[in-house]
Amino acid sequence: MENSSPRLWTYTPSNSPVALPKQPLLYHPNELVPLEFPRNTAEQTLSGKLLQDYCGSFTSNSHTVHDLLQAFDEAPMSERRPFLLLGELANPYRLQDIGLGSMPIFTTRISGLCRTYADALDNREVKPGVHHITLARTEGWWESAHLGMATVEQMKRMIAWLDQGRKGTWRPVKPAEGSLHFENGLLPSPLLDNVSWDGAKEVVESPAPAFTGCEVDLSTVMVAVHTQHGCYDNRGRLARCVHIGQREFHEKMFRRGSSKKWNDILDIV
Repeated sequence: MENSSPRLWTYTPSNSPVALPKQPLLYHPNELVPLEFPRNTAEQTLSGKLLQDYCGSFTSNSHTVHDLLQAFDEAPMSERRPFLLLGELANPYRLQDIGLGSMPIFTTRISGLCRTYADALDNREVKPGVHHITLARTEGWWESAHLGMATVEQMKRMIAWLDQGRKGTWRPVKPAEGSLHFENGLLPSPLLDNVSWDGAKEVVESPAPAFTGCEVDLSTVMVAVHTQHGCYDNRGRLARCVHIGQREFHEKMFRRGSSKKWNDILDIV
């Protein structure tokens, strides 16, 4: 764990969204509690109560997430739903700014989907601003991501923060493609050289590492996608966060191309 306080967590706009948790944790506005994976891995794909129970069985010093939420007087797991946290929504520093209550955050792997930059700029706090992260398909791709178990009110608050007062800029959706697994440990993503491009479609042809955790039914997971302009179109290719940092993207790519419509890059339920 990097720091025990959300306010001390590493955050600079030029690094967004790099400084994210490397292990599961329970976020609380005043404290970050590191979590350990359950000893038993579920055999079936998780959703609904099965997912709530599994997430609630993560532990910290013999106390389960169920116990910790009760101790913090926060909403129980039974009132929480899965929400894929992209970019700053997984950063404890930012979550405290948004005013979110306690939320368990888990390390996961997304497959067939990638994190990429929205074709927009948030300059509320710094100049020139921060590019937030949206979701797009890439055949054969995999990378680390974060899953939060959030209340409906927390989901609304995160979407409202992304919207910047312009309702409908971001939309909560459930993906109808790709897969999601819990991931225990560091996960190297494909290199840029591993992504082939035929002028119309990008495909990763190298084999993915073996899964280290159970699968979550991604069609039951909510994620915020940028619907105003979609993602940045780098001459037909995607600008993936794994391959290009925030500052490099802004200085070398932003406003030098076009955008891909959100419903052209992701199928939803």
